[in-house]
Amino acid sequence: MYIKKILNNNVVVTTTKLNQEIVVMGKGLAFQKKIGETIDASKIEKTFVLENNEISEKLSILLKDTSELYMNISSKIFDYAQSQLSSKLDEYLYVALTDHLSFAISRHKQGMYLKNVLLWEIRKYYKQEFQIALKSLDIIESDTGIRLGEDEAASIALHLVNSQLFSEDMATSVRITEIVKNILNIVKYHFRMELDESSVNHERFLTHLRFSAIRFIRKEKEKEKEKEKEAKRNDPFLYKQVKKKYSTAFQCSQKIMVYLENTYGWVISNEEITYLTLHIHRIINRYKLDGSSE
Repeated sequence: MYIKKILNNNVVVTTTKLNQEIVVMGKGLAFQKKIGETIDASKIEKTFVLENNEISEKLSILLKDTSELYMNISSKIFDYAQSQLSSKLDEYLYVALTDHLSFAISRHKQGMYLKNVLLWEIRKYYKQEFQIALKSLDIIESDTGIRLGEDEAASIALHLVNSQLFSEDMATSVRITEIVKNILNIVKYHFRMELDESSVNHERFLTHLRFSAIRFIRKEKEKEKEKEKEAKRNDPFLYKQVKKKYSTAFQCSQKIMVYLENTYGWVISNEEITYLTLHIHRIINRYKLDGSSE
């Protein structure tokens, strides 16, 4: 392997035999080396495979002023998170986490502790990502001797959520969290009850809401608007049956529909309303079994 770009004395960019760009890390890997010279393979301690060449550019800029220690920690967190999550993580997470950890630990050393205003929501609505983030605090402490708090775990969890969206904009994750929180509040206020957050049905509802919001924000399919219009016109059989059979849950889904349209301009289809109604019915059904009305 030959040096294509030197990020710092310990990190360089090179390519594989298949011409795939990779970042390799090792103590003194680029010391007194120049571009085009061979890399001592015995010094390579860590390899980062990058599918997007722009990532190496961003790493290059970042690592000029940031210790590769943070990149190494980010890599460990990335690998652990990917082993726990079913969705593929975007490799930009290397950059985002490295940058975040650098500032977080710097603030910690200066005695500056920032509160994450979304801590409660993140812990509640992104349970798996938050648990991974808590484990990440152990990784950080093991490598730095510094123990960060749950507010930082919440920030790391948001990076994980964001990475699953293949987006570099943290505001996207915050927006999704707000949408999910507000829809759940509509359900709670409509039925004037607290939801059983430990139930499987509640977890399914959360998953459905999160990925519906992801699809909307990412705007994956421009043809969705036409599908929505068609669904409105056709008024399918299942929609009619659900509307009739689960009328109270349907009324709640209508409130959600109005909220999404008025707040975000998000016009949801009859198919989506059908799924919403079924999910809402399931999460409140146990109260019906206990003697409450639907």
